Amino acid sequence: MTQLTAEYLTAGANRHPSAADWDTSGLLAFGADRNVALWQPQNTRSQGLLALLSGHTDTVNAVKFIPESSRILVSGSVDKTLRVWKEDPTSGLYTCIQTLSDHQSSVNCVAVSSRSSRIFASGAADATVKIWELDDQNVAALQQSISIVPRFFPLALALSPLAGAPESYVLAVAGTKDIIQIYVKDSEKSPDFKLQATLSGHEGWIRSLEFTQESFRPDSDLILSSASQDKYIRLWRIHQGKELPAAAASADPSLGAFMPGKSLSNRAHRFKAEGLDFSATFEALLLGHEDWIYSTKWKAVGNKLQLLSASADNSLAIWEPDSTTGVWVTVARMGEISAEKGSTTATGSTGGFWTGLWSPSGETVVCLGRTGSWRLWNHNMDEDRWVQGVGISGHTQAVTGIAWSKEGEYLLSTSSDQTTRLHAKWKREDLSSWHEMARPQIHGYDLNCIDSLGSSQFVSGADEKLMRVFNKPRAVASLLAKLCGFSDSHIESMPDAANMPVLGLSNKAIEAVDDDQEVVNGNNNDREAIDPASIVHKSTLNLDHPPLEDHLSRHTLWPETEKLYGHGYEISCLAASHDGSLIATACKASSIDHAVIRLFETQTWHEVKPPLTAHSLTVTRLRFSPDDRYLLSVGRDRQWAVFSRDEKDRNQYKLATSNPKGHTRMILDAAWAPTETRVFATAGRDKVVNVWGVEDGGGEVNFVLKTKIAAEHPVTAIDFATAPMADGKVYLATGTEVGRVRVYCINVKESFEAVELDSSFQSTYSFPTKAITQLAWRPTSKEGGDEVELAIASEDSSLRIFSIAPSS
Repeated sequence: MTQLTAEYLTAGANRHPSAADWDTSGLLAFGADRNVALWQPQNTRSQGLLALLSGHTDTVNAVKFIPESSRILVSGSVDKTLRVWKEDPTSGLYTCIQTLSDHQSSVNCVAVSSRSSRIFASGAADATVKIWELDDQNVAALQQSISIVPRFFPLALALSPLAGAPESYVLAVAGTKDIIQIYVKDSEKSPDFKLQATLSGHEGWIRSLEFTQESFRPDSDLILSSASQDKYIRLWRIHQGKELPAAAASADPSLGAFMPGKSLSNRAHRFKAEGLDFSATFEALLLGHEDWIYSTKWKAVGNKLQLLSASADNSLAIWEPDSTTGVWVTVARMGEISAEKGSTTATGSTGGFWTGLWSPSGETVVCLGRTGSWRLWNHNMDEDRWVQGVGISGHTQAVTGIAWSKEGEYLLSTSSDQTTRLHAKWKREDLSSWHEMARPQIHGYDLNCIDSLGSSQFVSGADEKLMRVFNKPRAVASLLAKLCGFSDSHIESMPDAANMPVLGLSNKAIEAVDDDQEVVNGNNNDREAIDPASIVHKSTLNLDHPPLEDHLSRHTLWPETEKLYGHGYEISCLAASHDGSLIATACKASSIDHAVIRLFETQTWHEVKPPLTAHSLTVTRLRFSPDDRYLLSVGRDRQWAVFSRDEKDRNQYKLATSNPKGHTRMILDAAWAPTETRVFATAGRDKVVNVWGVEDGGGEVNFVLKTKIAAEHPVTAIDFATAPMADGKVYLATGTEVGRVRVYCINVKESFEAVELDSSFQSTYSFPTKAITQLAWRPTSKEGGDEVELAIASEDSSLRIFSIAPSS
């Protein structure tokens, strides 16, 4: 039995205020592309994602746990469906037990009652809110469909039992208008929710609603928080009784001074439920954020309420009423101070926080930023302050390319989210876990491909027709040495760090300054003034844990050393030779003129002329043979070509052989086997992997088809393990358009028979939901190693590393 272990799962969170929820068990679930990701933020091992739940066919917008249930999770998606997930108590895995397809458009929000309850509500872009109820078997049935009048799209819902009338419910609905609608279900009169009040006062779309009870007394008032794009939070009180609450009865006209041109309305909205009188009144206005407010979350601390708000001004605020005056004030603020926002929006400092969540204990808060990363703060009781801890991060768009460093120390990944990220294993005492350790490149174009040039240099290609070469700075080398145990002999000659100029795309090397050193600006006219955001102090670069999100985006950039020009269109693929002396590149092409392969030598960074010609359409993959003697290219023209190295001029390659009909559809990937006899594989849209080997007696460059491996779907990625096993057989991994990965064991010395490793690989729980973009085995020097590691990149924004221990 082959053992498959997930070493590392990472995916960026979807930017939606409703896309995450934190369960009382300590499990946090959030939407990541079309998957639901599960994470335990307070896990002492600091490991990343536990799992990615697949099932939705489009972006997940809303995630909610049903409280005090037997671990039920509800998710809503752009695919117009809701899915109900249930945890298996033995394995701890969540499986989808029901799909609800009643909405006619994208589901934007889900509300559950804060107390034990079997009903939940969903709001969608079809301008309806649907009420659902779970039976004893956790099967949801539609109870009511509410069409919103006047018509708007619900973006936020809140649901709660009415205090004093526990069989009746109140539902708040808000969205793309500046009003909040209050619906009430009176258990005595009707099983349906009916509109009872419309609360006005906000001046922008409303992004978040949440109910809480004012105290633990069962008859205490309900408080509703509403957060809006008008930069204000409003609190509303649902009070039981004929008399109005004190705040509404003694309306203070001076409150209107806070809102220019608009006074605060204190009108009481009255309704009945179970024969009792209720009123909904305005309670308080919370001022302090400078931009749109995306989410609010309540927490009861002792006998005091606290409210957590997340805003587009890059701050997370905790509010509570002042003990003497009762006025709501900010008691803590986390996030980024205006002066530190960085010199460029590319560093991820702008875009704000999309949602904030309390841990079940209230001792930890997390928030989700623009870059798809989670930031985390723990409350230090002794010092009464919030201390930032290690969160998780991930790409927010398709991961387009991955490359291990030549020794396999770390993994580089590039993505359509315009970032390059470095992942490595944090080792401490008896624990180890994978983390994003650096963000070498933050770009203005979608990145398409990457390859490593040794342990401290890489080259990447993007939609901008040129390649960029980056060198490791001392800050990152020291961090990797300290946390991961990698030594670097060239550390003294490296620049300290890098930054990105205000209007540029090229990272510049900079020197770190001592903490007490004063940075003197240029002349009186400020012509040479230094951007304060570009200054980095030495203490900032000295960390004893993986870098946090604001550190990643600002202090782990790599300086750019070269640009390689020559192509006329977007870069489609590149490859670095194993000895690091050459880079082969190709670009998107629809003619023979542009479908050329350009070679650049890495000593002087000049192009080796003339370019190599063989293809008539885009070259999709370039691969150097293990000894660099051959260069293999495949393309959309269904052709593969092998170029051989010139014995005298080591920088020159010339066409040795090609096969214009290598596949019946376009070829998408290719790989060389790690064997002395020449063997390579090609994979195509025709759902076949072809393995080619040298014909006996036909010379080293006469390749013939040795075997075919059939697949159920188009094969988008393949890779051979970097070393053969003890018996001389080799591993070949294949990835398809629907996200399936298979690993084959091939005897390349004799029969070329391909035997698939057992089907434990086909767990939908573990594999991507979109096309595999690239597979990469971790380099290993020793032959016959028992355990091998495979990195998997996918269009669903996920990156995975699996370790595979084969059966004997």
